[in-house]
Amino acid sequence: MRRRTGWAVAGVAALGWGEWLNGRWSRALVGPGAGVSEAVVVLGYRNPQATANFINRWRVRAGLRSISAHNGRDTRVIFSGGAIGSGAAEAQLLADYAKAVLEFDGTVFLEDQSRTTWENVTNVIPLLEDVDRIKIASQPAHALKARAYLRRQRPDLAERLVRAADHRPGEWLIVKPLLALYGLWTLRGLTKEERRISL
Repeated sequence: MRRRTGWAVAGVAALGWGEWLNGRWSRALVGPGAGVSEAVVVLGYRNPQATANFINRWRVRAGLRSISAHNGRDTRVIFSGGAIGSGAAEAQLLADYAKAVLEFDGTVFLEDQSRTTWENVTNVIPLLEDVDRIKIASQPAHALKARAYLRRQRPDLAERLVRAADHRPGEWLIVKPLLALYGLWTLRGLTKEERRISL
């Protein structure tokens, strides 16, 4: 009985820790934002098949729900990701899913050359120059990594970063501890300053 209780407590603690850490990452390196125009950058994930995979479908949904309700017409959605092997570019698969399945009819830009997160950021910069607010949609750790990269490459544009709707309490709850562990590993190169909570 004690062992089962111990496992239950440990499980609840792990779920709470995963929830807390992913929520913390979603609030790092963002500000309150100002202005009207915005860009939502949706980062692709390895996608060798002909349609968007589960993770990419979730990223598209997170990106579209990040569009500010009051200025949807002033928002551009940028899908970023190159091709894996000889298949279609991730950006195209993301856009196809947004349009064909989610019936998104807003402004879309494709960045279809990137193969790494650093390249994602580098290649979308020209599409961010003239917007007031920038949101990056992905899993919270990955989005934080991209925000840190934007800060390194273009600190002036990083000042326009605002929070995306990439974290919702209870969403992905069971796997959030695993996402948190993986996130800690992928974010190991970030400085303490780059992990700071802005909001």
